[in-house]
Formats: sequence, C-alpha cells, structure tokens
Amino acid sequence: MSRIVAIVEDEPAIRDNYAEALRRHGYAVQAYAGRAEARAAFALKLPDLVIIDVGLGDEPEGGFDLCRELRARSASLPILFLTARDSDFDVISGLRLGADDYLSKATSLPQLTARIHALFRRLDALTGPAAAREQVFRLRGLTLEVERMRVTWNGAEVALTVTEFWMVHAMVRYPGHVKSREQLMREAQVVVDDATITSHIKRIRRKFQALDPAFDEIETVHGAGYRWRA
Repeated sequence: MSRIVAIVEDEPAIRDNYAEALRRHGYAVQAYAGRAEARAAFALKLPDLVIIDVGLGDEPEGGFDLCRELRARSASLPILFLTARDSDFDVISGLRLGADDYLSKATSLPQLTARIHALFRRLDALTGPAAAREQVFRLRGLTLEVERMRVTWNGAEVALTVTEFWMVHAMVRYPGHVKSREQLMREAQVVVDDATITSHIKRIRRKFQALDPAFDEIETVHGAGYRWRA
C-alpha cells in the first residue's frame, strides 16, 4: 500500500509540481491549498507524512499553526516544512514547533524525495523490532543509534532533525577528525552554502546545551570545519 504524503501549499502551480513528482516516486498524494481545508481532512485521518508551507493564503504563519496542531495530535507523524521563508529565525521556529525538517523551496526535487525517504526510514526503524538497532556509537554522555536514528545525551533524547542527525553521525563516527562543510553536506544529503551549515551546527549545539549547559563536545576548527572531541 502506498504511503500517503499530504502537501499543504497555497500556490497551485507549485503544489501540482510537487504532487506530480511525488506520485512518480510511488507515493499517494493529497494536496491542500490552505490550513482549514487540510485540518478538516486530517481530522478524519492523518496522512503518513505532511509537507507544509509557512505562509498559507492570508495566514502568514498558517503553516506554523498547522504544525503545532499536528504535533499535538501525533508525536511520530513526519512533518517537513518546504518554504521560501528560510531565515534562521523561521527555521528555528519551525523546528521548535516539532517539525522533523525545514527545507527551502530552492531544494531540488531529488533532494526532497531523498529527505522524505529518510524520514520514512526513521519512522520504520522507530516502529520496527528492537533488534534492528544494530549500530550504536557511545562516547562519554552520547549514545547514537543509527537504525533508530536516535541520539541521547546523558540518557535524555536530543530532538534532532534528519539533517542534524547525519551531521552528528558524521562527526561521532570519527571523533577527533575534522569534518569539512563539504563532508557534512555529503553525509546529510544536502547542498547548501557554508552559512547554512554553520546555522545547523549552532542549532545542534543549542539542542545539546538545552539538556546540558556545560556541553562542549563540538569543536570549530577555523578554516577547516568541525569535529567531535576525541
């Protein structure tokens, strides 16, 4: 049975373009122009994954409101923002509301489908048998479970997006080794500028520091990249 992906996007041409691309990848697609329409449909049955724009019609923050409502209903529903609003403030707002990822509309369709696939892979790992947790990295307070895509710090779960998880994984696999921005991009399957990589690292640090203000495992190596302390 096909996975159901819902798209909430107020621009008809953009909505149709994404819907057609995802159908070609075998997904069943539900498309909605606004929050009220999507909310009415989701009240009957939640899809398997939701893609949301931030601005919806005459609601500049409609996507954020919808994300908040969906996350209150389901902790595990994959939610992905796909929007032209990609300032650091907007990204952080979306992630704080519980979105799994936040992508710019400049993201290519192959990158978008790869990210959707990664979100479903994480969901399958979380709902699958515990025996699937085959690769685990432990370093001081950190535990990283690859198959479950789960990271904990001193026993508390760190709510990382898919992108952030793979960046942490890239550093933790080889502690003490410097990972360049290009290597981090490759690991996370994203193509972004250096400033965006820096923003991701800042957000990762903040999430660990929210659990442990003394957290200082990620070191910046100026001109080279980042590394997890050896």
